[in-house]
Amino acid sequence: MKLTEERIAERLERAAGWSREDGKWIVKKYRFPAFTGSVAFVNEVAQIAEELNHHPMIAIDYKLVTLRLTSWSAGGLTELDFTSAARYDAVYAQAIS
Repeated sequence: MKLTEERIAERLERAAGWSREDGKWIVKKYRFPAFTGSVAFVNEVAQIAEELNHHPMIAIDYKLVTLRLTSWSAGGLTELDFTSAARYDAVYAQAIS
């Protein structure tokens, strides 16, 4: 179910580094010390996306990975977008530690 504007604002407050784009996306950029770290992170993201059956838009620009999330079937943002975001953040935290 598509989230209300109020709920989206609440969820974004707790989603460090994520921002809203064009009203229907949440977006975050992840930096890595090397290209290989970017690719390894994207491979982990792919595994989570398959598990959740919820796939982000992904851009790899050398040592920078950009993820964009939305729920096409709901016509906007859902809890699954924020659940996915939290999972990706956890993978990133582990990757850079």
